[in-house]
Amino acid sequence: MSTTDLSAGALVATPPRTRISLAWRDYVTLTKPRIMSLLVLTAVCAMVASSGGAPAAGPLIALVVGGALACGGASALNHVLDRDIDRLMGPRTATRPVAAGRVSAARATGFGLVLSALAFAIIAVFANLLAAGLAIAGGSFYVLVYTVWLKRTTTQNIVIGGAAGAFPVLSGWAAGSGRLGAGALWLFAIVLVWTPPHFWALALLLERHYANADVPMLPVVRGPRTASRHMLIYTLALLPVTIVPGAIGTFGALYTAAAALLGGTFCVLAWRLVRHRTPGRAALVFHYSLLYLALLFVALAADAALR
Repeated sequence: MSTTDLSAGALVATPPRTRISLAWRDYVTLTKPRIMSLLVLTAVCAMVASSGGAPAAGPLIALVVGGALACGGASALNHVLDRDIDRLMGPRTATRPVAAGRVSAARATGFGLVLSALAFAIIAVFANLLAAGLAIAGGSFYVLVYTVWLKRTTTQNIVIGGAAGAFPVLSGWAAGSGRLGAGALWLFAIVLVWTPPHFWALALLLERHYANADVPMLPVVRGPRTASRHMLIYTLALLPVTIVPGAIGTFGALYTAAAALLGGTFCVLAWRLVRHRTPGRAALVFHYSLLYLALLFVALAADAALR
């Protein structure tokens, strides 16, 4: 019996309801829900800050739904473009829907483009055109600049490519105020500077996987020692980038206190990693970086609501 016969037999043996459930899960996986949730959170908090703590319900819902669709659409296209290296980076990525062949590249591409179009329409109609354009610009940057160009060509891939994750805060700010301002630019800078230590912590844990796929992440090309030192430099730089907008009055005292406390902890963890590079400490920096960004933006929104 051929492999095709075996696959066909397995398909017939699988109940239709189960096949539909598995297919649905694969399409959800294409959207990278965990990444999406953090980006939507930062966008919503930026909107709360720009609207003085009281965003209108309609635009807020549009930002949540449209922002999630924009992130999901870009992520689906990333799955398509990275399917070759996903197969080389171990079971974490080799089992992804497109890499494993459960969803065809054509269907994933169509899915991503439809989500992106819906995102633009929803945000443009129920919030404003500027917010919609910025949401799609972020997804386009992620797909075309980071995934297609930077990721496979330079150790600075995530330094420049991190701008993709900073676009949602611009979209959120514009959704709340209809324009961009100093606050939006500060938030963009914060996410931009936060991204390298966050991502390099993960790259330290997956160094061998990136090496197998010939992706020039900093720990692969320059080594873990250099990467951990660069992480410390960026976490130290993040302190003034987060504290200055509070000190000059762009954001309030609650935000500023949170930025100092959270940033100080981030620096301590990065310093400990420099002194003793262990997988446990790299994992701690990675997971803390996610908590750091979430709490910082929640503090931003709470500060705006209470001022």
